[in-house]
Order: sequence, then C-alpha cells, then structure tokens
Amino acid sequence: MPLQRLGAPVPSTSSASCSGRCGASSGRLAALTAAPRRTVRARAANPPTPPSSPEGPSKPQAPQPQKADAPSASSSAPRPAPPTPDALNLAFESDAAKHSKVITESPVKTTGLHRAPLSGGVKTATSRYELPTPPVAVRNLVEHARFGHLCTMMSGMHHRRAGYPFGTLVDFASDGAGYPVFCLSPLAIHSRNLIEEPRCSLVVQMPGWTGLANARVTIFGDVYQLPPDLQDSAREIFIAKHSNERKERWVSGNFVYFRMNRIVDIYFVGGFGTVQWISPEEYLGSSPDEIVLNNPNAVLQVLNEQFAPVLRAKLGSGGRPLDELVFISIDASGVDMRVRCGHEFSVERIGFADRVANVTQVMAAMRQVVTDVSRSNASSAASSVE
Repeated sequence: MPLQRLGAPVPSTSSASCSGRCGASSGRLAALTAAPRRTVRARAANPPTPPSSPEGPSKPQAPQPQKADAPSASSSAPRPAPPTPDALNLAFESDAAKHSKVITESPVKTTGLHRAPLSGGVKTATSRYELPTPPVAVRNLVEHARFGHLCTMMSGMHHRRAGYPFGTLVDFASDGAGYPVFCLSPLAIHSRNLIEEPRCSLVVQMPGWTGLANARVTIFGDVYQLPPDLQDSAREIFIAKHSNERKERWVSGNFVYFRMNRIVDIYFVGGFGTVQWISPEEYLGSSPDEIVLNNPNAVLQVLNEQFAPVLRAKLGSGGRPLDELVFISIDASGVDMRVRCGHEFSVERIGFADRVANVTQVMAAMRQVVTDVSRSNASSAASSVE
C-alpha cells in the first residue's frame, strides 16, 4: 500500500543494506526550479560632460552645503492608535457550536497509507491527497504548535543594534479567532522591542521538525500589550494550551500578555514546492478541525502508545521494521508521522476513510488502517511466493 508523503527525506549516508531496505518505500523530490536573478542597472562609470559655454570654461564654484531633506507627510503623520480587542474567546468555547455535530461531509476517497511527493503545488496536493485547505492547515498548525520564533525590530535603546531583526523562541497560544497570544516578561528584549515597534513576524513550524520538507508558516502582524481588563482572559487561554503545574506557577509571576491584534499577511509552506500566500481574511474566516481543538497532543500520545509499534513493524521492508515511527500531527482527514530508516528521515501521512472529530473516531480509523496494512502485506507475501 503506497505512502502519502509530506516531504523529501533528508540526504543520507547510510549503508547499502539500509538503502536497499528503505528504497522500496522512499523517493526523492524533483529539484526546485532556480529563482530568476534580479538584474540591477549599474550607473554609468563616467558622468556625462556638460556642454561648454561660448564664453569659455566657467570658474569652479564652491560646493554648497547639502540641506537636510524635509520630513515627508507620511513620516510626520502621527501613528494611528493601536487596535484594542474588546474580548478574547477561548478556542474550545468559540468553536464548540460550529463543531457540535460530527463532520461527515466530503469523505476521503483513499484509505490506509499513501506516500507521494507534494511537489505539484498546494492546490494539486490538497485535491489529490485530501489534505486540509491551506487556511485550515495554518489554523491547525497554530493550534498544534506550542512554540514559535518571534522576530521583532531592535529598539533605539540598543544603539548599534537598533533597526536589526531580533529573533527569539517563545511559547504562545491563540484565541478563538486565531490571533496569537504571548506571555512575555516586561524585561525581555523582545517585549521592549514590541512596545516601541509593534510590527513583527511569528514563524511556526510543524511539531517533530526534521527538515525543510516539513510544514511551517510565517505570520506578519502587529503585537500590542493587552489592557488590564483582558489579562485574565489571556491567561486562561494560555493555561488551556500549556496546562501543567510547572507552567501554571511560571505564568503567575511577573509576566504580561501580548496579542497580535492585527494580522497583515501569512506565508505558508507545506513542503517543497507547496508554498502559498494566505490573506488574513482567509485565515480568520476558517476554523481549525475539531479534533485539533480536543487536546491533540493527548490524542497523539495515545496513537504513539498503541499504534506506533504495530505500524513500525508492518511498514518495514524486507522483513525488517522501521527504525522509528512517531505520530507528530493530526487533522480531520489523517495523521502525519515522522519515519526513520537508518539515517533517513521523512514525514509520511496516513489518510482516513472518513473525517474524524474525536478520539473515539480516531481509534476506529486507526484500527481499520492496521487491518488494511495487514491484508496488503499478506497479499504481497502470497504473490511473491507464487
């Protein structure tokens, strides 16, 4: 049974035995097309000589002092007041009404394991392999991920570093509408940067990151400190995602909550060749899959405990199991796994026959997958004997 592949394996230096063992179930993506070079028109090496006047050569004039450029209207205009949200919605509360019924429309045509490179573009990959649409995929990714890279602009207080991008790893959550929420220390460099310049970007990558073939998204927007009356609501959202005793004690200290009140643009990369700009309207107008809102990390833990060992043995090649198989993400249409064979890593996908919305449906779908894989292996063994 073929595997649906989310990305190319990392180049390997493994032995010939491992290559033979992995070759039957792995492939390489086509090389990326080189981006066209930008041409820059060079200035003339020698400036044109002005025409001589009939009175003869003119006397050299003393250089005039340069005048400072007058400030433009755009730079002198006052900065508009930052937008302030009037309420924050918990994701599991705001979307409960939308997903009260089990999602059953548009069933997945393919079942079991499927593996193929997604180098044909976002639309081709989405329609061919029943993947979530890019806006929904981004919403799912933001709900799945617990950490991201926040890139701010160094403020003027940093002297020679002022104006340069400053990237740092932060944990974050998102409210019911999909706006990222941050819990930051007022003394942190990125917090001071945001107070002076709210424009920034947040880079979120797929859990279980193994290389550039994995999904990631860059969200551009303006981040502001939330007013005092919304700090408690933001803390509740943050704790709902990062709920553990240590985190609850940590966030109760001297930390304040920020929110990306305005999203300007979104750049989504689903893997090699699957890139797309997503408008804020598309992102905010979509909803994450219900299974992603129901503690997906707990669902993945159950899958890794009950199904990863079985599939690791059944999906091997030449009678030898895979060296590693870990479930790293889930959506309504399937699950993604990080697979290792020797020194080669790849991300593979299992597609479900029907859309899932809770852990009970996920367990039933995975039991069907194991049954399908066992039948496929038995059929292959019988045909090889003949």
